[in-house]
Amino acid sequence: MSIPSHARSNFQTLLRAAGDGNLALMECLDAVTGIPRYVICAVGRDNDDYVFTPFGHLVDGNPYDAYLPPDPEDPDDFVRPDRQ
Repeated sequence: MSIPSHARSNFQTLLRAAGDGNLALMECLDAVTGIPRYVICAVGRDNDDYVFTPFGHLVDGNPYDAYLPPDPEDPDDFVRPDRQ
């Protein structure tokens, strides 16, 4: 699987913001569930105002339980616990 260009571009923006010291962690509410989320944001300026661009939220609980990694044996699939 290939990472889409918009995701690569957003990741490069996130790296630049981190390198410049322009990241913030904000508490926000999930727009669908209303659950509090801790959101990683790039910080910019618009004249005298700060602009926060959200990139994603930190995972509640164990992040290793939240995601399935790519399958090294099959680049078009993911490692799934039910297949081990």
